[in-house]
Formats: sequence, C-alpha cells, structure tokens
Amino acid sequence: MEEMTVSQVSRSVGISTRMLRYYEKVGLIKSSRQEGYSYRVYDENAVSRIKQILILRKLRIPVRQIEVILDNTNAVAAIDIFRQNMEELDEEITALSTIRDILNHFVEELSRTTELPLEDIMPKDDAVLAAIESLGIISINFKEEQSGEKLKKADEQLSKINDVRILYLPPSAVAVSHYVGDEPELHANSLLDNFVKENDLGKRKPDLRRYGFNHPNPVDETGYHGYESWVTIPDDMEVPAPLEKKQFCGGLYAAHMISFGDFNEWDAFLAWIMKNEQYEFAGDLEDQEHMCGLMEEHLNYYSHIGQPETDMEHLQLDLLIPIKEKERQTP
Repeated sequence: MEEMTVSQVSRSVGISTRMLRYYEKVGLIKSSRQEGYSYRVYDENAVSRIKQILILRKLRIPVRQIEVILDNTNAVAAIDIFRQNMEELDEEITALSTIRDILNHFVEELSRTTELPLEDIMPKDDAVLAAIESLGIISINFKEEQSGEKLKKADEQLSKINDVRILYLPPSAVAVSHYVGDEPELHANSLLDNFVKENDLGKRKPDLRRYGFNHPNPVDETGYHGYESWVTIPDDMEVPAPLEKKQFCGGLYAAHMISFGDFNEWDAFLAWIMKNEQYEFAGDLEDQEHMCGLMEEHLNYYSHIGQPETDMEHLQLDLLIPIKEKERQTP
C-alpha cells in the first residue's frame, strides 16, 4: 500500500481533514513528510490505526480512552475500559427503558379520553411518580461530562441545542485567504496567521475576529474541497497578494459554541434554527459552494496569535448561522 496524503485518507475513510489533524494533535496518529514533498503522508500502519480509531469512536469510546487502548499491549487495560463503558450503557438502557414505559403509560391513559388531563394522570399514580423521580438518580450516560465527551442531560441529549446565542456581527473589511487542495484549512489559516503577525494586527485592531468556511464545500473536479479564512482588518488597510480584501456585510447570527472536533453538531444546530418559532434561516441553501452562508468563528483568536501552539483539544469555535426574525402573523 502506497503512502496516502491527508486528503486521500480523508476521502478513503470518510472523515474531515480537520479531524485527522485533531487526532494527530492529541497524539492518536502520526504522519511523516517525504523529502521534496510538502504534504504530510500516512503509511499503511497509520491508516490502519485511523480505521481502528473510527470503529472505537462509533462505539462511543472517548478519545483519551482510545489512546490507552491502542498504545497498551496489555489487554487488561482495554477490558477495563470496555467494561466501564458497558456499565454506563447498562445504566443508560435501564433509564431509557424506564422513560419508554412511562411514555407508554401516558399514551394508554390519554387514549381513553379526547382531552388532555395530564395533570390528573401524574399526581394520582404513585408508581409513575416514583419511576420519574428515580431518573434523577440513575446515570443515563447523559452526564455533564463523560470522559471529555460533554454529553448533555437526558432532555438535552435528545438532539436539542439549548445554548444558542443570538448576536449581531458588525460589518467590517476582511483580509481573505483561500486555498483549494490538500489540507486547505491548514494552508488558508497559516497564510492568514502570518499576515496577522507580520502586520502586528493584534495591536492595530485589538477587536479582530477570525471566521472561516468551506469553499467550495463539495469537492471540486480534482477531488479536493477548499477553505476560506477571514480576519477583520481596519477599513483603510491594504492586503498583499495572494490575500484579497473583501467587505463583510455583517448581520444577525445564531451562535452555538463547540470544542474543536465536534463538527457533527452542525446538523443539530441547523435543525434547531429550522424549527425555531422566532427566527428563520437567512442564508442561501442553493449556495453550496460557500456553505450556504454558514461560518465558523475561532474564539479567542487574539490569544492564539500570541501562542500559536495552543492545544487544539481546548480550542473553541462558534458555529454561526445567518438568521432573521420571522414575520409576525397578524391576528
């Protein structure tokens, strides 16, 4: 098997290049560089290890426990981790089974009437009340923190995003870095970071912000996708090629914070806005090339410039969705 680039591995195993870099940053995988070749490559052993990581992640094994499993030749460590996760799953199954039985009880009771006497059902049935109260004690595997996974409580985990902020992003001139090819995020961001440092932009514009999005979002005819990074700059500032200067029109956005790597939360966040009663999506669903107007903001970018080796495991991003208020129906 020939060595594979980051993008080749990404397409082969079906995960993003950002996740591969995250796994490498936390020490789960290693890549190398060939002499005279600028891109990182993965050998057969690394690709095999990546596939093992993905299997364990699908089984909900936390990243820090995966490292212990793969780096320990003693099966005892893996057995202990698997047993621990099995115990947590057993607790979750028990709790979910209890929830299902209670809901089924409600269905049976409510089916006997055309009205909704929910307040009459719960107080009169001590068994139901006892079962519900027990859920506060049972660990449903929806702890505030489970081995770094940050799973929510039961009602939150049932795919509800409940920490959304509504904010206004001011219009601003932006310096733009765009790259299509292998590791586009890394190339686009590195070019922009160098520009910020060389121009001491942190002092010239202490309120600078850094945004980014896939562009193009689907892979192009070469099999690569692209990435575009923006950093806000003073209005009168010029930028050198290959950077471009653009005007960000700003506007109203819904923001949901994630830790680096939790990009799967985009789906739940989009579902949240599509069901929201007060706001609606204001992007362009036809504009797949520019992620429909969706963006990611690097939080605390100012500090990142001063400390570029910030641990990616602790990096936080805002997922941003352009929104507008729904028109109110007149009675």
